[in-house]
Amino acid sequence: IEQAVGRAVEMGRPVHFVPGIEGLSSTFAAQTVAGLSVLSYTASLCAKYGCKIITTNQNVESLPVQEEIVKQAYLSAGKADLFEPGMVRHLSPYNMSYGAGAVALVERENVATNILIGAHSMEALMILEAGSRVGAMQIGGTGTLTRSMDFAVGVDYLLIGEDIYAAGAYLTGDRALMATIEAQDYCKIGFLVITMVGVVMALLGNQYIIKILQS
Repeated sequence: IEQAVGRAVEMGRPVHFVPGIEGLSSTFAAQTVAGLSVLSYTASLCAKYGCKIITTNQNVESLPVQEEIVKQAYLSAGKADLFEPGMVRHLSPYNMSYGAGAVALVERENVATNILIGAHSMEALMILEAGSRVGAMQIGGTGTLTRSMDFAVGVDYLLIGEDIYAAGAYLTGDRALMATIEAQDYCKIGFLVITMVGVVMALLGNQYIIKILQS
């Protein structure tokens, strides 16, 4: 991301960021939070280097958070004069309309960097194609399985599934988020150990763990 922002600064072109298309109360809220966490880091870099960032929105529920994140990034960098309300834009609450608006923005603004992190739908491929047409460096990641193939073929740097949560925690350094990721890792290790022990016991004719799991 730092390389992508640096490229935008050198080219004198803006960064476009989409923290997903969902709100903070849907079943995709965790992905939205991950996207907003990465937005916070990206906006801070843009403010630090004097680069313009444009973040677009489909779900108005997360719009105030996006606005505050970008505004605070420039304030914290001591460059409040560079912040513009138009840096955060609600394009449409409808997916295809939002996608069309984002495509037009990417091409009109001739963005140098296109970053999509969070829950996405059909608009993702449209935006990535637009980014490719203007020669933007593209970074993307989603936990939405049906859209993962779009990101796999459309971005230069890919985050798959839960990588977006780890990225948000790592970039922000938030202790709560880091603890959550660490707890998930310990759970995975525990499940893996139980599975391996269960397989060995089953091969030896002991069905104890299998019966416990079935109960």
